[in-house]
Amino acid sequence: MITSLVDRARALHAAVRRAALAPLLVRLGIFASALLAFLVAYPSQLVLGRPLLPLAVVAALPAISPRRVWPTLTVLAAVAGWILTTSWYGQPVALWRLLALAGLLYLTHALCALGALLPYDAVVTPEPLVRWVGRACGVVLASAVLAVLLLALAGPDGQRTYLTALLGGLAVAVAAAALLAWLLRRR
Repeated sequence: MITSLVDRARALHAAVRRAALAPLLVRLGIFASALLAFLVAYPSQLVLGRPLLPLAVVAALPAISPRRVWPTLTVLAAVAGWILTTSWYGQPVALWRLLALAGLLYLTHALCALGALLPYDAVVTPEPLVRWVGRACGVVLASAVLAVLLLALAGPDGQRTYLTALLGGLAVAVAAAALLAWLLRRR
């Protein structure tokens, strides 16, 4: 048993010694986006106190192991914080906060997908990383613009909100399916 622990410690030391900059930056981005998502999702009364350390640990788990279940649990913890904030603490739903949380969770997910592909010792040029993050930020921006446009179409009275959201979501789903079909035929 002690030999097994010593072997694991040596393997960890060798992995840390071989680690390259690009995968470490991706994992730092995972940690930062997950922690920022927690700071946006949870109420300030909880975040400024002692729960910040457990939230930081939970944000670090997908950065350490992005191939496992940790990214899913991190997203679920942020969603639970959002539900806690809006229902238990009674804070109103603010558009900026909702868009920031959705964007940060998507960025966490996209960076975890990239981090799952990169071993710790991979030597990567900056171009693929910049394209990956730029594409993820483009999706976040397009989603935010579409959400704001749909809310503007819903009108100030809010009576048409559900119908507008339903029709807008349906249009986006049909457009995404058409785009995927076109990409498949193009191949």
